[in-house]
Amino acid sequence: MGKKSSPKFYVVWRGCRPGVYATWADCEQQVKGFQGAKFKSFPTRAQAERAFAEDYQQHIAQGGGSKPKTPRRTAEELEELGVVLDSVCVDAACSGNPGVLEYQGVETASGELLFDAGPFDDGTVNMGEFLAVVQALALLRLDSRDCCIYSDSITALAWVRQKQAKTAMPRTKANEPLFQMIEWAEAWLRDNEYPNRIIKWDTERWGEIPADYGRK
Repeated sequence: MGKKSSPKFYVVWRGCRPGVYATWADCEQQVKGFQGAKFKSFPTRAQAERAFAEDYQQHIAQGGGSKPKTPRRTAEELEELGVVLDSVCVDAACSGNPGVLEYQGVETASGELLFDAGPFDDGTVNMGEFLAVVQALALLRLDSRDCCIYSDSITALAWVRQKQAKTAMPRTKANEPLFQMIEWAEAWLRDNEYPNRIIKWDTERWGEIPADYGRK
């Protein structure tokens, strides 16, 4: 008789629906045809759950053309590199693009969560990044803070300057709440002035932005 194979659990960090799966068939549905899919098998569910909560690059060897993820630096390291610690960082994450969207804002120095939103169906990363910047602006205005905002999205920063989210994403019943939020954000930009500088986060020099979801 052949040796009985041990059960495996599969982690999908990047795929149609990231998560932990008990069969290869379920895992394959999430990664087949998905460009840049990141997944790996583990012998126990507990190991798989722990791995899913971490960055995939802690578990997948570099190589094969995959660009290594830049490590996240400490606040002290960021300050030495010229990052203004009295600031807010924003980021968005999307399970697929388009897909299920989330975005958040944190204090740069401490990583304290200031706001988060989602999940929203049928969104894109750029839509989330745009909304995150505007929500940060609105929050800082309420708190009378003139600190800067960091975002790693060139597109979102351009949309904020233009006061319009120039997305090609079609408006559907599923993403209607998301488009309503975008309309609010565009109106807020038209109706308000703000002293806050919005700065492109330099991932290559500074590492991953503190608001990063760690799922790339």
